[in-house]
Parts: sequence; C-alpha cells; structure tokens
Amino acid sequence: MKVKVISILEDNYMYLVIEEDTKRAIAVDPAVPHRLLEILRREGLSLTAVLTTHHHCKFAFWRSEVQGENDPLEKSSAASMVKNNKSLPFSLPRLQFGSINVRCLFTPCHTSGHMCYFVWEDDCADAPAVFTGDTLFVAGCGKFFEGTAEQMHRNLTEVLGSLPKDTKVFCGHEYTIKNLKFALKVEPGNEKVKQMLSWARARDDDDKPTVPSTLSEEFEYNPFLRLSEESVQTFTGKRDPIEVLRVLRKEKDNFKKPKERAAAPHALLALEWGLL
Repeated sequence: MKVKVISILEDNYMYLVIEEDTKRAIAVDPAVPHRLLEILRREGLSLTAVLTTHHHCKFAFWRSEVQGENDPLEKSSAASMVKNNKSLPFSLPRLQFGSINVRCLFTPCHTSGHMCYFVWEDDCADAPAVFTGDTLFVAGCGKFFEGTAEQMHRNLTEVLGSLPKDTKVFCGHEYTIKNLKFALKVEPGNEKVKQMLSWARARDDDDKPTVPSTLSEEFEYNPFLRLSEESVQTFTGKRDPIEVLRVLRKEKDNFKKPKERAAAPHALLALEWGLL
C-alpha cells in the first residue's frame, strides 16, 4: 500500500491509503470533498471507505457529498463507534479493506470520541502506519479540549506508545515548526530537536510536508513522549509523568511562537509515500 499526503485548508492534512494492486483507496479525514473527488478521478481510484478521527469540522464531512445512496462506501467515525459500542475502549473493531487492515484505537481527550487508526498489510515487510488526527503531532500532542491529562497520558504511552516503533505517524496538522520551537524551550540541550527544527524549516521553505515521522523518532524529540527524561521533568518541576504532561500542555498552550512564513492557503500537496 501507499499513503498519499494531501495538504488542505491552512495547515490540515487528509490522506488516501491506496491498495496499489486494485486501485482501491481509504480516505482519512477528508475535510475537502471536492479535492478528494478530484484526486480519485485523476488517479483512477475507487473509494471504499472513509475514516474520521474526530468531529471537528476541519476533519469531518458529509458522506452524501461523495456517494450516492447505493454506492458501497463504508464510513467509520469516532462518534459512531463510541455510540454503538458499549465496551469501549477495549473492543473496538478491526476493519479490513482488501489487503489493508485497520485497527481502531480509542484515544479520547482532544475530543471525547477521538479515534486513531493503525493500518498495515499482512505478510508485508513495509512499516505500518498510524493516523493520529489531533492526538499526536510531529513533536507535539493535541489540546485537552474534552479530556484530561490522565487520558492523554494513556493515549500517548499505552495506546500509541505500544505500537511498533517503526510505525509511520501521519497527523492531522502541519504544526511541526511550532512544536519544535516549544520542544527546544523544554530541552535546550537536545541536539535531535535542533536538527529537526533546521530540517523542518528547510521543508517549509520548499513547501513540503514534515509528515510522516516515526514513533521511534518521536521518542527522541517530542517532549510529550519524554515525560521520564530528567530535562523534561526539570522544566516542569514535576516527577509524576501525568503531572509532567499536565504542566507541559499548559506551558504549550501559553507558548508565544514567533511568526513563521504562512503556508499558502488551499495549496494542494499530493505527495506519495511508500510505507518502507
């Protein structure tokens, strides 16, 4: 399979997960339906499923815009799964679309019904992918709009943190430069953060996205995954991981970020990534 990264709106991403043999595709968070349809037609793809990570309008869209009443399109969303499954978070469905497997990961906090999607192919040497919406960003995590530090800690450490470390991370926004500036404030001596910030600025200059990262990389420079590091604990003045996370998120909410060059509105980036 391959993942097509599509930049939409001001700094959002939507994705197409494509089964190359059959030209069937799964859309993740396709908030601009006409863009999705344009790409499907141009690439000769058939849409078999839509996955949405959460209910915010920049991520969700009306199914009727891309399908007729009799079209065989499956749609999975956080809201519908939470509503229809009384035993959350332990019994979420595993979905299959041809050779592509999807495990639904319940990650409430940014919104109460937030879902991430772990995607892989059986008997394939390529790395799996996880679509994290507004739970995990490159070098950051989402705001606690409808949840708690305890929930986000579980999301980052027990749910996402337990996935294979080579898993490629496809998040919902291009916040990488902002996040790395904050990470540098937290850990001014972290050389990996400095290297990543330089790299991310170069990507921005070339109008290229910074996704995907990998989980193993995130543990090197993402302060929200480095809660047990002495430097992060010193910055927060806390030792308990949940308290460290709570202070980090509060500090990030109040972090004043110097202005970077604004991304071109509605610019379309359709970069193909083989999951190697």
